[in-house]
Amino acid sequence: MKVSRLVTPEGEKAQINISVRNLVEFLLREGDIDDRRGSVDPFEAMQAGSRIHRKIQSSMGPFYSAEVPLKFQIEYDDYTLGIEGRADGLVLDRDEDGTVVAATVDEIKGMYMDVMTFEKPVLVHEAQAKCYAYIVANEYQLETVEVQMTYVSLETEEVKYFNQIYTYEEIEEWFLTIIGIFKKWSDFQYYHKQELLESAKDLQFPFEYRDGQRKLVGDVYRSIFRQKILFMQAPTGTGKTIANVYPAVMALGQNLAERVFYLTAKTATAIAAKDAYSLLTKNGYEGKTIMLTAKEKMCMCDEADCNPDNCPYARGHFDRINDAIYEVITKENVITRDVILGYAEEYVVCPFELALDVSTWCEGIICDYNYVFDPNVYLKRFFADGKNGEHIFLIDEAHNMVDRAREMYSETLIKEEILSIKRYAKPVSKKLVNALDKCNRIMLEYKRECEKDITVFDDIDMLLTSCENVQMILEQLFKKEIKFGIYQDEVLDFYFRLRNFTALAYQQDKAHYRIYADFDEDKNFNLHLYCIDPSAQLQDRLRMARATVYFSATLLPIDYYKNLLCNEKDVYAIYVDSVFDPKNRLLLLGTDVTSKYTRRGDEEYLKYANYIRTIVNGKQGNYMVFGPSYKFLEDIYTRYEGFGDDVDIIIQQQNMTEAEREEFLGEFDKVRTKSMVAFCTLGGIFSEGIDLVGGKLIGSIILGAGLPQVGNERKLMNDFFDESGKNGFEYAYLYPGMNKVIQAAGRLIRTKDDVGVIALLDDRFRLSSYRKTFPREWKDAEFTTIDDISLKVTNFWRKMT
Repeated sequence: MKVSRLVTPEGEKAQINISVRNLVEFLLREGDIDDRRGSVDPFEAMQAGSRIHRKIQSSMGPFYSAEVPLKFQIEYDDYTLGIEGRADGLVLDRDEDGTVVAATVDEIKGMYMDVMTFEKPVLVHEAQAKCYAYIVANEYQLETVEVQMTYVSLETEEVKYFNQIYTYEEIEEWFLTIIGIFKKWSDFQYYHKQELLESAKDLQFPFEYRDGQRKLVGDVYRSIFRQKILFMQAPTGTGKTIANVYPAVMALGQNLAERVFYLTAKTATAIAAKDAYSLLTKNGYEGKTIMLTAKEKMCMCDEADCNPDNCPYARGHFDRINDAIYEVITKENVITRDVILGYAEEYVVCPFELALDVSTWCEGIICDYNYVFDPNVYLKRFFADGKNGEHIFLIDEAHNMVDRAREMYSETLIKEEILSIKRYAKPVSKKLVNALDKCNRIMLEYKRECEKDITVFDDIDMLLTSCENVQMILEQLFKKEIKFGIYQDEVLDFYFRLRNFTALAYQQDKAHYRIYADFDEDKNFNLHLYCIDPSAQLQDRLRMARATVYFSATLLPIDYYKNLLCNEKDVYAIYVDSVFDPKNRLLLLGTDVTSKYTRRGDEEYLKYANYIRTIVNGKQGNYMVFGPSYKFLEDIYTRYEGFGDDVDIIIQQQNMTEAEREEFLGEFDKVRTKSMVAFCTLGGIFSEGIDLVGGKLIGSIILGAGLPQVGNERKLMNDFFDESGKNGFEYAYLYPGMNKVIQAAGRLIRTKDDVGVIALLDDRFRLSSYRKTFPREWKDAEFTTIDDISLKVTNFWRKMT
């Protein structure tokens, strides 16, 4: 449900506003969750019906008024409840004196189904019209009022009417009953907000401020107050999570915003945010905070098959959901996955849908980036209406956002997949077969143009028209619940990608996108909409926030991230100094090895293995070795293992399960009488977001500069940024690679008590272009070679001892 923010002007009674549609859809929803009923977004169906609305409205004659705004207010002791909406149609009959003596409220609903089979109106549709009818009857003091439900088939444009006349007493009793049911929800909204505001007044920062942390809190608060975007480079140990959450909560307490979204790509950072909110709650904060978890991780069934035949939690879900929501929001403050699962089991409702519904009553939402930014899965309940300034975005691990945004705003069509869907469509729809055949012929023309590795296209307008036709036909079939047998899931996946492709294609422009075609490893012909610069797409969503804070331990060079993560020029940027003593770590740059492809071979691999051996022999403990690829790691590991040293070795495997990851990290907890060396990939699951503190890790060894592999997209990216006046190599290769290096190095020093060696092994680290990406606290880095590294490591550990 969408309830507007509490408005409390000086000297006036507070007001809560809700739309008629949201009111009745929230209170009167009933029945099952059933994903078999079609996959077209209801918001998009509403948009598709707007044309029919206008057509009917324009045909109703001169006395018919269309899109009539209606409002009604109810005064309670402490606040006013405002109910508002827009009637599709209103006919007022007047006597000779101009006095309204009768009224008909018309509610038009366009449906992707045969409306002529309807025997009665849909409950929530009729309730919406009855709310409008009461408002009209009350305003004009009518003894009776007529409600007309107008149902239209969006395919055939057939129309069916349902008419009902109510006395004023009947419609008033019904309306006041509905409002009476809603009062406990509006009471919660008002009194909870008062508790939140009161609790935030004297809420103190939960720790003694570390060096620079008070300024950090002030910088975040000022950015929120001034409605700015802030970029924050904050090394490990600066307490950046609580330093962002606390000022955001204070801003909520001053009515500067409605809600805080804490966005992250990692479970560990989401848990850190939850812990920060829990600490504030323990200290008196009364806000509601929820952690949203992916649907597949919330489902209590063996398979996420959301229909009443296969899932008891989908069966009758809407009959019980409101009771579950009220129980959660009145009893819980920090709402985790386990909390939601407990209530979902008690009330027998879908836990994922329960979490989404509960989130509308929460001031803090901890979730993945895609819930805000991804055009396919973003939370429409918060962002579909396009309102600006209600939210605060706190974006953790923001260095991940560039690649994540490129994925969100890019899409690919595969010619061979179109042919497969065409085969599946033959027993189902000749119309669909013909539409797919036209798409395939156009793709075949593009394929003939693609004689080299990659071909760039200026436009694909002809294809888009055909794609839209396929999309429309599929939507009609889904609405009719026509199935594709065993290929149903495959067809659905194709539909969603096609819909995303066409939507992005109409938004894309040469300033941010490239359209190109190539062949994959299986010789399939791919047409890509590739978003190289996602700043404009991200900015569209950032405008819905009052303020945004991008923060990470690695946001250098800052201009790179400012250019790609927003397109505003007037943004703030701060650098937070590390709180750790640099004397606790030895930072070495090995200059006589390289991971360049032209130099790879036995001699180079053996040098790398010798570097690892020398560092590990310096002191017993756990070490992590990060390489640019699994193949490269295997080549180094083979040489290192050949030394026969008495050490334990573990290796990161591809596609590890959650249990395998936990087992891998569990090796660092074991008490050993010898060293352990863990071989991991740069940019992989163990190169960021993990904390191995208390002596669990004493060395981080990085093999190479982490540069991405050369490929079609990297070449396009390089040329794109060169053409736009930036350094293409740096934007396409250097900055993304060095980000991985700095993240991997950051696994070592996580607390003030941690000690160890960081070794960056590649001769490219001698170049100023690479070193300018180093954090400020790395200014003491020392050059080394395989000949003198043993002495440097030995001296360091002797000094530490």
